[in-house]
Amino acid sequence: MKFKETLGQFAVLDIALIEPDSASPRHQIDEESLKVLCNSIKKVGVIHPLVVQPENAAGRYTLIVGERRWRAALMAGESAVPVLIRGCDATEVLDVQVSENMGSGMRSALAPRAMANAIQAISERFETPDAAAGHFGETRGWLNQVTAAANLSPKITALLDSGKISSTGTAIQLEKLSKKNEAKAVALISELEQMPEGGKLTRKTVDKVLSGESARRKIKNDIPTETDSVAGATWAGESAGFYGISPVKVRQVATLLGLPDGDDAAVLSRLIDQFLAQEKPPF
Repeated sequence: MKFKETLGQFAVLDIALIEPDSASPRHQIDEESLKVLCNSIKKVGVIHPLVVQPENAAGRYTLIVGERRWRAALMAGESAVPVLIRGCDATEVLDVQVSENMGSGMRSALAPRAMANAIQAISERFETPDAAAGHFGETRGWLNQVTAAANLSPKITALLDSGKISSTGTAIQLEKLSKKNEAKAVALISELEQMPEGGKLTRKTVDKVLSGESARRKIKNDIPTETDSVAGATWAGESAGFYGISPVKVRQVATLLGLPDGDDAAVLSRLIDQFLAQEKPPF
């Protein structure tokens, strides 16, 4: 029977008879937020009932939702907690857990990667990504975005787990960089692997490299071909240099900025950064 079609039976159960779901997507619980909830329970008790599966052969109940409340109640020394006992088909348990954690407010949402892994697991039941997205009432673009953290490369995942990447968002940006410029991503990853303990790759660093890569691609796409007409004149190719600027001048600026010769996009990017960094831009 579907979860929404089952009638819940309210009860107050001995907390020792309840056990967490070993397949739950929530693998990490923030200790500080757990202490806050514990203090609340010490004052007023568990306000919202846990949802549990009916007792098993061992006479115990399995949590469907409410693991944070259960752990905080244990920490608070509670001997019994309010519950709703509801049957739930094994194939639907993960759906219920994810749906409960997609909300906000008093709930503590799953960590980004845990949520991504859970949604990815659900989406794999469907024949197409569009069908999976439709299950959540969202678009395929949304599905790609929320499951990005579940599809990180092994190396980036290892660096994220080791703490050398500052956040899941940073890891996702690094994965994007690897698709745009694999060489730069490999160089960053190599630096990270050799970084001493405590060092981290920040989102700002990756975003800056990504911005430079986007600028480079735009410049490359905007440069006319030899047959294109620019302001009524024929583009002269290499002899015209960077957007018609003398290659000698570009090399001189590169030398002054300490940049490699021939990387015109890097020269332009650095000049723009320095221009924008002025306290009083001349415009």
